[in-house]
Amino acid sequence: MSNKKINSSWIKSNLLTLFYALVIALIIRTFLIQPFFIPSSSMEPNLLVGDRLFASKFDYGYSKHSFPFSLGPISNRIFSNIPDRGDVIIFKPPHTNLDYIKRLIGLPGDRIEVQNGNLIINSNSLEYENIREDSKVLKNGRVIKINVLKETLPNGISYEIYNYLDGSPGDNTKEFVVPENHYFFMGDNRDNSNDSRFWGTVEFNRLVGKAQIIFFSTEDGSTILEFWKWPFDIQFNRLLKLIN
Repeated sequence: MSNKKINSSWIKSNLLTLFYALVIALIIRTFLIQPFFIPSSSMEPNLLVGDRLFASKFDYGYSKHSFPFSLGPISNRIFSNIPDRGDVIIFKPPHTNLDYIKRLIGLPGDRIEVQNGNLIINSNSLEYENIREDSKVLKNGRVIKINVLKETLPNGISYEIYNYLDGSPGDNTKEFVVPENHYFFMGDNRDNSNDSRFWGTVEFNRLVGKAQIIFFSTEDGSTILEFWKWPFDIQFNRLLKLIN
């Protein structure tokens, strides 16, 4: 066999291997799990800038938004399951097809409002417990103190939230009535989160997946390509941490 035929066969074999690998990766990403990167502080103290997490794609079923670039051939959601209040969910908000991650607060039919920083669901104010005080260094180098509260939802799910200051834009809202087949989301960092308080509810079809576990984390979001920073930036205490 000539060297030309050998080279042609080698190239064809490797191209097929690459094609199959891409197809398998696409299937896994679309239907099973997908990695996501946390670029902002809106879910602090539970998710930090630099966290990389896996989200399961099968918990709520599939829609066109389950596919890359929202180009799926599905008009409605299939194999759907209703999410639970308190789930941390990746979704696409009504004004963009970018992925957001927030906590599910309001279910269809709920009446949601915030008064003086307290979340009120169906006329009942949630329970709050002061946990501790954290220090946070802002981008300008300023250090601020943050109250950490434990918030408990009506179904008993509890988690920590940040309260930077009183009287922030999201501390007092109108009452939202969550429409049928829609959900209301809020970030755990209540004074630094762009969420349903500002742009409304999210249609069920726009849910992408449920955040499950942090598989890798670097301080302040240094990238995987910046490997020379890893010995100093990897946050080992966050690796393989389940998301509450």
